This record gives sequence, structure tokens and C-alpha cells, in this order.
Amino acid sequence: MPYCKVSQAEIYYEDLGEGKPIIMIHGYSPDHRLMSGCMEPIFTKRDGWRRIYIDLPGMGLTKNYNGISSSDEMLNAVLEFIQAIIPNQEYIIAGESYGGYIARGIIQKQKEQLLGAAFICPVIIPFVEKRTVEKHKILKTDEKFIETLSKEEVEDFRNNNVVLNEYTWLRYNQEILSGCKIGDEKFLYKVKDKYGFSFDIDQSDFNKPSVFLLGRQDSSVGYKDALNIINKYPRGTFAVLDKAGHNLQIEQPQLFSSLVNDWLDRIEESLN
Repeated sequence: MPYCKVSQAEIYYEDLGEGKPIIMIHGYSPDHRLMSGCMEPIFTKRDGWRRIYIDLPGMGLTKNYNGISSSDEMLNAVLEFIQAIIPNQEYIIAGESYGGYIARGIIQKQKEQLLGAAFICPVIIPFVEKRTVEKHKILKTDEKFIETLSKEEVEDFRNNNVVLNEYTWLRYNQEILSGCKIGDEKFLYKVKDKYGFSFDIDQSDFNKPSVFLLGRQDSSVGYKDALNIINKYPRGTFAVLDKAGHNLQIEQPQLFSSLVNDWLDRIEESLN
């Protein structure tokens, strides 16, 4: 298994393909399978990209991380990892939820090396009580399929998704729940006490191609807070997708792929 030792952790990662590096950062509690599940299908038809999927400390197979106690230290671990794996190289980042928050920290610290950024249902405001979020609602249900699940599965599925059918369940179970089940809850609870960075982010414009994929029904982080930083991303596509909650990449897979492909096209054009 590939591990990269940094000061406060041994980070598990998967390294696929060749070309310009993309650092893929998942959200809080799942693991790299969240990102590889939605991003790898895109690269079956695209060459020239090296995809690096990491497990954040306290999640997935990353180990020896107990010295970390804040998002500042999580960010430092990711920055050290990047420097170790792709030293002094230009790269792009893609982050989902908390991974999107870490990505904005990377932009603040290392903007000159970045060629582009993608944000999937990103955390904009770290403190839950200060977010503008939507009330959770379910828009589509396959009742016949729901009857095949256990009571516990149905409850979890209903709480975290707006499209309830076999397709979304299979992907939710394989790409998200699988990682959540092996997360270190005690550690994650500890870091929640220092979930926000100690420094300001979004202090200057990010002028490289970017994309914000936002769920219109996202009851976890919402979509409105992201629109408040639109002026900081002059090359940013901001897409608010209907029939999409916090698992937008699963609930709107065709739109997700189209918008990510458009983002990659724009980066490739900017490099030529």
C-alpha cells in the first residue's frame, strides 16, 4: 500500500495515470473512494492527467495522525504531502465538502503553483450555525427499492440524499458509507473543536479556471454561501443544480461529468 510520511501522519494515497497532477481531497468522514468514485469515470475518456487520491488524517487508511488537532494541522499535512509527492510542480486541486475548505486553504498558501480548482458541495463557512442551508427535502423516491433496505439503511439514506433509488443507494453505499464506517470518530470529534482555520482565506482573487458545483437542496453546507465569494473566482463557473443535495455527484452524475469536463477543457486551453 502506498503511504507518504509527513510530520504528523502517514497519508495513504492512490496514484493513477500520467500527466498534470490533480490532488483529490474528499470530505469529512468518508475516504478517497468518494472522489475516485465520481472522478475516475471522467478519465476513461481523457488522457494527460495524473490523479492522486488521498485519505485525510482520521479517515480511510491514513495512520499515525493523533498529533493533529485542528484544520490548520490537517492543511499542513496535505501541503507536506503535495510537496513530497510532486515537489515544486504545478498542479490542480479538486475538493468535496471539507475537502473544498482545505482546497481554499491551499489556494491561500500556495496559489502560484495551482492551475485550477474544482469544488464539489464545498464547505464555505466552517461553523454549522453560521451557514445558510436548505431545509432537507426528498424529491424522488423509488418506494419498491426502498422496501429492500433495512430500517437503519433507509433512515440514513433518507437523511442524507434527495434522490432515493437503487442507483444512488449503490453509489452512496460504496463511495461514501464505506469510508464513513472506518473513520476515527473520536479523532474527528476532536478536530471539530478547531474546524475553522486560524487565518483568513479568500484574501485575493484566484484567476485560474475553477468550478463550483452546488446542490440546490444541500442541507449540509447549502449553496448560497458559495455565491458570496463568486467575485474571488473570476474564471469560475458557479452551477447550482436542482435535484441535488450534498451528494450532488451521485444525484446528478451527467451534469457533474459535463461540468467537470468543461473545467478540464478550460484548464487545457489555458496551458496551450
